[in-house]
Amino acid sequence: MTHDDVWRAIERFATEHGMSCSGLAKCSGLDPTTFNKSKRWSKEGQPRWPSTNSISKILSSTGAKIQDFTKFIDTPAPERD
Repeated sequence: MTHDDVWRAIERFATEHGMSCSGLAKCSGLDPTTFNKSKRWSKEGQPRWPSTNSISKILSSTGAKIQDFTKFIDTPAPERD
């Protein structure tokens, strides 16, 4: 599991629930910019991982289980043409 895998899973999870990443954050009581691509790396180039609290909140707000989220980590994204 990589940094990119987790962020891609959040994007796919949001889409699965009919939302953008910003919409998912707002729906979950988080700042709408929580999942912005610009916040995924520090100014020094270090990866910023989403917090377990943020993951917990998106699960709670959507009624999903952790397995519903992790399937997006375990399953490769579909190929784009």
